[in-house]
Amino acid sequence: MVKPPIATGGPGPDRERVMQLLGGIPDPEIPVISIVELGIVRDVAFEGEAVIVTITPTYSGCPAMHAIEADVRALLGAEGYGRVELKTQLAPAWTTDWMPEAARARLRDYGIAPPMGQAGSDTHRITLHGRSVPCVRCGSTHTERLSAFGSTACKALYRCLDCMEPFDYFKPI
Repeated sequence: MVKPPIATGGPGPDRERVMQLLGGIPDPEIPVISIVELGIVRDVAFEGEAVIVTITPTYSGCPAMHAIEADVRALLGAEGYGRVELKTQLAPAWTTDWMPEAARARLRDYGIAPPMGQAGSDTHRITLHGRSVPCVRCGSTHTERLSAFGSTACKALYRCLDCMEPFDYFKPI
């Protein structure tokens, strides 16, 4: 796994505490993964009395970013951080490569097939590098893509041809 590039806000007890707090905020669209695990939180820094949280959207125009920003402000405000600033950083672009294996396993347990391979791989075909997307319910690799988009733009809709159950696949981005 490639780790997200984190700016150097400097280690310290406050930064670590804020990162720990933010690690408790679930992604609004996929509540089994936190915004830290997803790699949306890029940095936490302090400027005077302000805590500055740098975030990167999973894709430009992601509708969940407004909810994420509100959740960050609400949580840090409730924890006593009076001034919270959010900075959006678009480069380098977010990638599924930043998701740790534990988060991928929770996706699978939740019923979403985790991304296979590295970002930039061929995601437009039913098979990826000769491998089919495994069914999250029965494990079969006898699956087909029904739609390039699933319940959100970052997922595709698949169906298992053995158990006939549909499931989302989190596309490598």
